[in-house]
Amino acid sequence: MTYLRPPTASDAELSDRFQPVFDLVAEGNVERERDRVLPHKQVEWLKEAGFGRVRIPVEHGGFGASLEQTFVLLADLAEADPNVAHIFRNHLAFVEDRLNAAPSPAGDRWIRRFLDGEFVGGGWTEANNGTFANLKTTVRRDGDRWLVTGAKFYATGSLYADWLDVLGRGDDGTPLTALVRRTDPGVELVDDWTGFGQRTTASGSATYTDVPAQVGDVFPATERFAYQGHFYQTAMLSILTGITRAVRRDGIAALKARGRNYPQALDPTPTVDAQLLQVVGQVSVHGFAAEAALRASSRTLDRVAAAQAAGDLEARKQRVLEAEVATAQAQLTIIDAALRATTTVFDALGASGVSETLLLDRHWRNARTLASHNPRVYKARILGDWLVNGKDPVPNLAAVGRGGQGD
Repeated sequence: MTYLRPPTASDAELSDRFQPVFDLVAEGNVERERDRVLPHKQVEWLKEAGFGRVRIPVEHGGFGASLEQTFVLLADLAEADPNVAHIFRNHLAFVEDRLNAAPSPAGDRWIRRFLDGEFVGGGWTEANNGTFANLKTTVRRDGDRWLVTGAKFYATGSLYADWLDVLGRGDDGTPLTALVRRTDPGVELVDDWTGFGQRTTASGSATYTDVPAQVGDVFPATERFAYQGHFYQTAMLSILTGITRAVRRDGIAALKARGRNYPQALDPTPTVDAQLLQVVGQVSVHGFAAEAALRASSRTLDRVAAAQAAGDLEARKQRVLEAEVATAQAQLTIIDAALRATTTVFDALGASGVSETLLLDRHWRNARTLASHNPRVYKARILGDWLVNGKDPVPNLAAVGRGGQGD
């Protein structure tokens, strides 16, 4: 028994509710990117609209969206602003974790917190080259509570959060995740993310010094939901998919704004030049491939969730394997589509296309940054080993991060 239920939302209902908010988020995204203005107001709009509870079943007060619908919505948000979409990644993942848990008073409290708009940021990646296999952050028992001490990086969304989801080592060495309040003494957050993309996600440093966590807010990391890694990866792929659509949109607008063409052109009017139209057409193909891959892979996660809700552990194991394959295939497809689209779009534009006024380079920078979170270089080999030799492609989570934690 879990909080999961079969999805009940329609695409039209979800779009009607959230697309107007996404349109508001899109306004000023270039200026926020240029000046590194943190989108606190935009995040609040989305929280007020209930985007953080989109996956919660209707009977528990949410909107009853499927995982496929959730990730397509996240792509729609990323088309408006990929930084804002990325901020929601950790929150949506923790909501999914609580939905997968057996009902309990602690679970009921978390569902109520989500319905009240309380927001969760991330805190898993160890600072100073630490790994999951060598956790330095501690979650130690202190009477009827826990105390969290350690240092994290890539703490995406933390500056916007009410709660921080922190991975640490328990007294007996067991990996634990603790939820601590962002405003508690001992929490220090610094917006020191130096990446050239995703610059307003607050993916910087977090330091915890004896920060309290209450009973009901600490969970064994091994009990997190079975498709957690796939969820995090698919959220990233949603954002990349949104970027491919955004670059198509902005590329078309920039082409229409061109007033002259090169001497070698097929037509003096850029919007009539068949070769430039071909470039835009190819960019649209990349977007189509990305969205098709996103939908196909996210549907495999819905099947895992259905097995979990039914308590069918054998089916869940098989479906996790299927999701691993589909997610890896989607990662290779979508990253390639996003990087190609954000690069080749400039072939349809003149020198004005590189203007800092347009800031079209933000699409490539954001895509390249997201694509670097999880190493695609290994994925095709792993897929091939599975297809040819039957080598299990599902990673051993205990061994993750031996040489670098990734994402």
